[in-house]
Amino acid sequence: MHVDDFRREIRDWLEHNLTGQFAGLRGLGGPGREHEAFEQRVAWERHVAAAGWNCVGWPVEHGGRGATLAEQVVFHEEYARADAPARVSHLGQELLGPTLIAFGTPGQQRRFLPGIRSVTQLWCQGYSEPGAGSDLAAVATKAEPDGDEWVLHGQKVWTSLAHVADWCFVLARTEPGSRRHHGLSYLLVPMRQPGVQVRPIRQLTGTSEFNEVFFDGARTAGDLVVGAPGEGWRVAMGTLAFERGVATLGQQVGFRRELRALTDLANSNGAAADPAIAERLAEAWMGLEVLRAHALRTLGDPSASAASVSKLLWANWHRSLGELAMLVRGAGSLVTSGDPDDLDEWQRLYLFTRADTIYGGSNEIQRNIIAERVLGLPREVRP
Repeated sequence: MHVDDFRREIRDWLEHNLTGQFAGLRGLGGPGREHEAFEQRVAWERHVAAAGWNCVGWPVEHGGRGATLAEQVVFHEEYARADAPARVSHLGQELLGPTLIAFGTPGQQRRFLPGIRSVTQLWCQGYSEPGAGSDLAAVATKAEPDGDEWVLHGQKVWTSLAHVADWCFVLARTEPGSRRHHGLSYLLVPMRQPGVQVRPIRQLTGTSEFNEVFFDGARTAGDLVVGAPGEGWRVAMGTLAFERGVATLGQQVGFRRELRALTDLANSNGAAADPAIAERLAEAWMGLEVLRAHALRTLGDPSASAASVSKLLWANWHRSLGELAMLVRGAGSLVTSGDPDDLDEWQRLYLFTRADTIYGGSNEIQRNIIAERVLGLPREVRP
């Protein structure tokens, strides 16, 4: 199919389906707002799946549409342009699914891919720990074999949507005495069992989409390790590469909508008459064009350096937009309309984007990757 025909098809489908019971979902969900209409968004996503529009980039033999990179870009752009609700199964569809297709066994693929595709099985990501945030190689959570099962002990933190997830893909240390990248395994662990405790983390926005997860004797089947035991680092890096793929172009459509709305606000409340604010708005527009150019230039580039540059660009841009929103709002940005957690869209944007440069790999870690792997500078001293 020609990419323009593909664009017309998904655009028409969204126009005719974001109606009726789903019409009120436009614009709901997303970072800092994952609590909004959650069950209704699950129903919407199942509707999307039933029409064959979930997992468009997956191969046809695994239930996807086998969309090309260009078609995947179009899908994410049109989905964002339609202001469709934020996806509840992103972690399964965009991260774990492609990981299982690339590294999983046929049995794992048969067991888990259909549930991810149909949105009947929700996933979370068990990577970060209190002592291993952006330094993922410092993971200390342990998994030990016990007969035909793995037994897990440890703690994960900043686990998005763990409180609603059915399963978690967990990076754990399975070789006693191993250090750094060695001795790690990538396990698939059921969340609804006695050995798993989830504690919500209250954020600046007042919401709790992030969580702490404690594994205290949690169990999973011995064959639910993706890749061979000890190869977890390689598989985990594969997942991170998928995380920073074509979906970022759809993310930028959302950024463009935010910038357009902020510019309209600045024009209506007179803030744009301030030369300093007008200059910041122009810089934001130029920065967004740079984001898009880099994303298009590096499509299909699996290198860590391309992903690191992309993360640095969008995280800093979005955080700056949140700061600019407060300048445009002026003194009113400091006051809520009622309850302290009753934030408007600009206050929520400002508060949540403080985390953009931390989650998904902090700025400091991304700069180290670029310095060491691209520029050839001396490696940072590590314990």
